[in-house]
Amino acid sequence: MKQTKNVKKVVLAYSGGLDTSVIIPWLKENYGCEVIAMTAQLGQKKDLEQLRQKALKSGASKIYIEDMRREFIEDYIFPTLKAGAVYERKYLLGTSFARPLIAKRQIEIAAREGADAVAHGCTGKGNDQVRFELAYKALNPKIKIIAPWREWEIRSREEEIEYAQNRGIPVSATKEENYSRDRNIWHLSHEGGALEDPETAPPTDLFQITASPEEAPDKPTVVDIEFEEGVPRKVDGESLDPVELLERLNELGAQNGIGRVDLVENRLVGIKSRGVYETPGGTLLYVAHSELENLTLDRDTLHYKDLVAQKYAELVYFGKWFTPLKQALDAFVDVTQRDVTGLVRLRLYKGNCIVVKRTSPYSLYRKDLATFGEESVYDQRDATGFITLFGLPEKVRALRDIEQMSKDTHHEG
Repeated sequence: MKQTKNVKKVVLAYSGGLDTSVIIPWLKENYGCEVIAMTAQLGQKKDLEQLRQKALKSGASKIYIEDMRREFIEDYIFPTLKAGAVYERKYLLGTSFARPLIAKRQIEIAAREGADAVAHGCTGKGNDQVRFELAYKALNPKIKIIAPWREWEIRSREEEIEYAQNRGIPVSATKEENYSRDRNIWHLSHEGGALEDPETAPPTDLFQITASPEEAPDKPTVVDIEFEEGVPRKVDGESLDPVELLERLNELGAQNGIGRVDLVENRLVGIKSRGVYETPGGTLLYVAHSELENLTLDRDTLHYKDLVAQKYAELVYFGKWFTPLKQALDAFVDVTQRDVTGLVRLRLYKGNCIVVKRTSPYSLYRKDLATFGEESVYDQRDATGFITLFGLPEKVRALRDIEQMSKDTHHEG
C-alpha cells in the first residue's frame, strides 16, 4: 500500500540481517524514496562484499561500508572500560555503545548525500530504538526519523521471513532458528528463540565465539595486560594497536571459555528481557582494569567512582551518549585514571579469570604498612584514639539507650 510521505532520500543503518533486509523494499514501497544503506564494520565477522551485493539486490541505490573498529574501541569501548561501567552487575554494554557511533555516521552520511531522513531496524519493544533516536536528535534534531517496526503491519520474525521470501531477498534466519544476534569486536549477543523462557538453559549450540568451560584446555593460560592511564596498551609485553589488542584478548578469552553471561535485564522501555552474551576479551580487560584501580586509587575516589560507574552504565544503556552529564562523567573518570598505569597478570582456566599479579609505579600499597610483622612506620597504639573517635557516635547512642532503659525501669518500679 503506497503512502504519500514527504521523504526523498533516507540513510538506513544496515546490518544485512533479517530486519534491515526487509526494510529496504518496505521503505521504497511505502515512502517511494531512495534508500542508501550504511554499514559500520565493527568486527561483526560478515562477508562484506556479500553484504554489499545483498543491499543492492534488496533495492538500495548505494551502500557505505566503513571500517570503524578503531574509532569504536578508542572513543566508545575504552571510555566505558575506564568508567568501569557494567549494567545490572553483568552486562558489559557491547550493543549499547555501538549504536551512538553508527547513528553518528548515519547523520554524517545523510549530510553528505543530502538525505532528509534516517532509518533503523529496531523493534518498538527494545532499547536500540532509543539509542539510535536520541543520537539522531542530539546530532541533527531536524532530520526525519523512520522506524518501520513502529509503522508496518509485520508483527513477528516469521512474518518478516515470509515478506523477504516473497520478494526474493535471501535471509539466513529461519522460522525454526530465529535468534536475534548482534556482533561486534567487543561481544556477541543472543536474544529470542529458546532464550525467551528464562527457565530454559541456553542450548549448547547457541554460543559461537567462546568454548564451553568443560571443553576448554586443561592447562591454564597466563596473560599480562599493561595499562597507561586506564587504557590497555600491551599484551604479554607487546605494544598493540587497539584492534590487534582486543582481537588477541578475544582469542585468549574465548579459548578458555571466558566471557559468557546469561542475564535477565530491565530494558529501558519497562520490559524484562533475557540476553546471553559472549564477551571474552572484554571480560579480561574489565577484571584487569578493576584490579589495577584497586592498587592505585585511594579509598574515597574508588568508592565514589563505583557510584559513578553505575550511573555511567545507565546513561550508556539508555542511549544518552551525547549528553552533558555523560561528558561531565567522562571528565571525572579521566582524572581518576591519571595513575591507573601498570601491569596485571591473569590466569585463564576453564571459564575462570584469576588475578595472580598486579604492579604499578603509582601503587598505594605499602608493605611496611600492611605487614603483620614488625614495622617501624605504623604505631599500632595510634589505633586506640582513632577507634575512640570513629566509634563515638555508636557509644553516645548506646549510652542514651542505657539511660532511657534506666528511667523506664525506675518509673515502672
